[in-house]
Amino acid sequence: MEVYIVTGASKGIGYELVKQLREKGNKVIGIARTPQVDSKDFVVADLSATEHLEELLSKIIDDHCETATSFTLINNAGMVEPIGLIGAVDADMMRQAVALNLTAPMILSNIFISNLVGFEGQKRIINISSGAGRKEYEGWGSYCATKAGLDHFSRVVALEQASVDYPVDIVSIAPGIIDTGMQETIRSSHEEAFPLLDRFVEYKEKGLLSSAQQTAEKLISFMEKENFRKVGPIADIRHF
Repeated sequence: MEVYIVTGASKGIGYELVKQLREKGNKVIGIARTPQVDSKDFVVADLSATEHLEELLSKIIDDHCETATSFTLINNAGMVEPIGLIGAVDADMMRQAVALNLTAPMILSNIFISNLVGFEGQKRIINISSGAGRKEYEGWGSYCATKAGLDHFSRVVALEQASVDYPVDIVSIAPGIIDTGMQETIRSSHEEAFPLLDRFVEYKEKGLLSSAQQTAEKLISFMEKENFRKVGPIADIRHF
């Protein structure tokens, strides 16, 4: 049994990943703050409350270790807020963004690797990154910084896992520009907070956004077809 653990599973890419992976017959555990009424394999949790993550993920792994042939952790949950020029953003929102976008996937990856150190089946971590982690955008200081941190964390893990007996393969992958609630949040911001606002409004008006369904299909195809070690720890779904 292939086991997938997906964070941010109640909407957007996360929701579609859970839905499509289940349709393929996989065991999928979704994690999100908002519950899904149509599934028993769902954990309601605020991932920014990072002190609870060790117990949460350890239980999921323990519950499935005897029957699993592979484990895949997909760190998808994230937030683009706070949007604004540094010097004019809310400090509490910055703390929440760092916790959700960076601290949570780091802790979950640490627990995943530790608890499965002797597991001989396939083990993979997919970190959903962003082009914003690889290029600077005015108004996205927190988002750019946390996604850049996620990329570099993935590089370190890949380097460390190259020399262990039963390695965890890891990729930090940018999914492209997707028509999700995050894009709605971006478009509802103000130009003084996000100088590139008009560009993102234009993406929507010209139909240049990928759907969450299409993006999930591409990510699943990537997971099924690609050798993570050959791809390397940093990738962009548009190249596959």
